[in-house]
Amino acid sequence: MPTFAPEHFMTATAKDIGRYKQFRRGIEQLDREGVVQVLRSDLRGDQSPVLAAVGPMQFEVVQRTDVQRVQLADPAVRTGLQGRAAHRCRGCARVRGGRGVEVLQRSDGTYPAIFTDQWRAGATARDNPDVMLEPLAAG
Repeated sequence: MPTFAPEHFMTATAKDIGRYKQFRRGIEQLDREGVVQVLRSDLRGDQSPVLAAVGPMQFEVVQRTDVQRVQLADPAVRTGLQGRAAHRCRGCARVRGGRGVEVLQRSDGTYPAIFTDQWRAGATARDNPDVMLEPLAAG
């Protein structure tokens, strides 16, 4: 299945802890179907995955999607994520937790680093020459 280079990011969190398992199944189904990319981090845990999309319209699809008979629009709180530039990261332990960057993991094992802007991505690459950052292209 082809992947896309995300430009918009949003976190999703279950409002009702009693429906958390349904929420997780719904998120996993969206990831499998390729509606959005689901990114996870140790910092956020599985309770608050980051949804990555090409455009904001994909988030509207997520809100209206009935997955596993769970309407994600009802049990989920969605908040925008300050990120505009995604780069594939290798050797990213050095930049994890740095200012203006969040390193996440995609279900295929890729580690995208989400930067607040292209300038921050360039500065991080310049300050950490041992870290390989390449634009996250569509596949």
